[in-house]
Amino acid sequence: MQGKPRILVRGAGVAGMVTAVTLAERGGLVTVYDQSGRVGAGASWMAGGMLAPWCEGESAPPEVTAQSVASVDWWATHVPDVTRAGSLVLAPPRDVGELARFARRTSHCEMIDGKKIAALEPDLAGRFHKGLFFEQEGHVDPRKALPALLSSLLQQGGNMVDASEKAPDSADFDWVVDCTGLQGRTELSELRGVRGEMLLLRCPDVTLHRPVRMLHPRIPVYIVPRADHIFMVGATMIESENAGAMTVRSVTELLNAAWTLHPAFAEAEIVEMGTGVRPSFPDNVPQVVQEGHKVFVNGMYRHGFLLSPAKAGEAADLIFGNAGG
Repeated sequence: MQGKPRILVRGAGVAGMVTAVTLAERGGLVTVYDQSGRVGAGASWMAGGMLAPWCEGESAPPEVTAQSVASVDWWATHVPDVTRAGSLVLAPPRDVGELARFARRTSHCEMIDGKKIAALEPDLAGRFHKGLFFEQEGHVDPRKALPALLSSLLQQGGNMVDASEKAPDSADFDWVVDCTGLQGRTELSELRGVRGEMLLLRCPDVTLHRPVRMLHPRIPVYIVPRADHIFMVGATMIESENAGAMTVRSVTELLNAAWTLHPAFAEAEIVEMGTGVRPSFPDNVPQVVQEGHKVFVNGMYRHGFLLSPAKAGEAADLIFGNAGG
């Protein structure tokens, strides 16, 4: 292993863990440090884990879509239990016009009728008459995926500093990769925070096979199925750096969206509610920035799981001298 670069990755969210694994695969001796002492202590733990480049293309710049189309394949080759069943976009009857607007702003989708919706999601039969189906998309459970990446890193000879250990000294490494999110604002002054909110519901009476996005003119909401009839219900973006508890209004809107999708959610158990503040640049496009032997991977906005593979590759190219191809 002599001659391999020693690399410190600061931050163990999705950007940090994907970057750490990518660097280890390129031949780096990687150490991960997070001040919390564990993976996923920040906004990544609250994420939906949707791998939906075409859905995101509705509001994201074209470069985000271009850099994220390979993300489903990356995750499928690195962690277990990646679901590749597509994404479904629906709207309540009063907002059904939003579907056409959504379709015009993206691609790789099919406008489907109620019969096709029922075939894809039998529990939604008769509830919606029109929707959009993005067949090539997928999703992953962040709370399984991030620990799986740590296991992969350890198998490749990397390590993560335990919370009880002393913080590593940057001077002991050839490179430092900063993936600390908003903590990086001391050096990346343009970063701002965007609040995300989520509920975890347990509803044994509902089965879904893929993420469902409920369109609403003010606050689109997504419902993502997880194991054991757990559903993650989340808002995509709120322009606020407030990391405090959820408000009554926010909880009500998320619960109403779930109930609109299926009335059985009225009897669901609220397992967890939480918030996270995502790091974002003014244009909402993540950046990889090099300053000497320090590389920043930051500004993931709501695209952490989508864009971390591409941004980790850019960081690896800088460190291993392959930038530009």
